[in-house]
Amino acid sequence: MKPIADRVIIKPSAADEKTKGGLIIPDTAKEKPQRGEVIAVGPGKDGNLMTVQVGDLVLYGKYSGQEISYEGQDYLIMREEDILCIV
Repeated sequence: MKPIADRVIIKPSAADEKTKGGLIIPDTAKEKPQRGEVIAVGPGKDGNLMTVQVGDLVLYGKYSGQEISYEGQDYLIMREEDILCIV
């Protein structure tokens, strides 16, 4: 997959399976991850270069991006402006 313009493809991190106290979290109560790894980066838009690079760990908004499944793997496609910070 190769994103266009200012789009970024992110592989979300796995949701936590247990609490810090050791309780197992059921699937219905798991929170959507807000952290992930950048898999691919578009060329930029209107001559602006992209800030994020492939391999960066990033934080993004809870409801940011479009979820897709590609070859059995889940990804998010979002604009670079939806990324909050590089970790």
